[in-house]
Amino acid sequence: MIRRLDSSDSNFSDQLTDLLAWEAIGEGQIAEVVDGILDDVAIRGDLAVLEYTLKFDRLKVEDSDALCLPHSRLKRALNDISPEQLKALTIAAERIESYHQHQKQISWKYTESDGTVLGQQITALEKVGIYVPGGKASYSSTVLMNAIPAKVAGVPEIIMVVPTPEGKINEMVLAAACLAGVNQVFTIGGAQAIAALAYGTDMIPKVDKIVGPGNIYVATAKRKVFGQVGIDMIAGPSEILVLCDGGTNPDWIAMDLFSQAEHDQDAQAILLCSDEDFIDRVEESMKRLLPDMERATIIAESLSTRGALIKVRNVQEAIDLCNKIAPEHLELSVDDPEALLPAIKHAGAIFMGRYTAEALGDYCAGPSHVLPTSGTSRFSSPLGVYDFQKRSSIIMCSPQGASDLGQIAQVLADSESFQAHSLSAAYRVKD
Repeated sequence: MIRRLDSSDSNFSDQLTDLLAWEAIGEGQIAEVVDGILDDVAIRGDLAVLEYTLKFDRLKVEDSDALCLPHSRLKRALNDISPEQLKALTIAAERIESYHQHQKQISWKYTESDGTVLGQQITALEKVGIYVPGGKASYSSTVLMNAIPAKVAGVPEIIMVVPTPEGKINEMVLAAACLAGVNQVFTIGGAQAIAALAYGTDMIPKVDKIVGPGNIYVATAKRKVFGQVGIDMIAGPSEILVLCDGGTNPDWIAMDLFSQAEHDQDAQAILLCSDEDFIDRVEESMKRLLPDMERATIIAESLSTRGALIKVRNVQEAIDLCNKIAPEHLELSVDDPEALLPAIKHAGAIFMGRYTAEALGDYCAGPSHVLPTSGTSRFSSPLGVYDFQKRSSIIMCSPQGASDLGQIAQVLADSESFQAHSLSAAYRVKD
């Protein structure tokens, strides 16, 4: 069901490379399809969006207005979900907002001795687009994890797109949109939704940034419109890496691995452990628990194609592998996770201790679950308030400061042969 690897094997490095290989962005035929959709939407706008919605989501509507859900529809969804669902969404939303309040950046200034003022002004993006998947599964949690950080940042207008294949609408997704303060919801998806948000149509406003996960067509479209708009990241399949010392209940570890494998067949679940007997017990747990899982077929395919149980020599080697893999989700399922934390350099989110299941982070712990995948946590970070804010530098020179800096600027401008720069600075130099 899942491959077993040993770091002491002579070809382990090649095996690991093969295990981690993933092309996150579509090339060839996928890229051609996406290019065609982007160009078509840019030229024909809503008409193209309607045609692609019929083609890919099998949803026929007479005009584009039917794809825009009024706020009353979102409110109805919030009122109609069960009390238990409403309580869960509300608590999750409150925790997500509380966490992200700590991320808010503030403007600042300081004054130099000659009276020159330097600083930084923080402003929110004006209009943000949120993509929420709606194909194989529906994600109310994704709505909260994208919209609430934007609201905390001060974004005044949040536009959400979500595909509704054959007109099937998930009420929890709409309830979450209402709770999170989404301004408009459009029932479109795929590359055509990304194009509409990037270029704008008569129906859908052009946004400043597009965030949220999607399939390979969505990811490819996001890459291609970057520059026209901002994007959060190019996300690949979900991943979990568990580092365990052998002291956790093996059923817990098995289910933690399942929790990511059930996303889709390309998801990745890996265990690192130096205790071979414990690895055996985890594998036994997986075999016993799998038949009772609703998404057993997806889990099995994910584990067999991209999963692994890896025996390592010791904890230090496990940490080195963690940093090499740079996972989206990292569980430190050990007695003293705090002792290992300083050595972890690359991970999207780090789950500390035996009781901190990754699933808690997916739904309600607080941090956004939109995380870098495919090793990109080496250079990128989880979605947060800072993704929805911009920084503007502030420079206000006093007469003396302009004179002093002007002399320096003259020398540097002359060395680069920019005469106008030099003279512009020189005009403000005191005689």
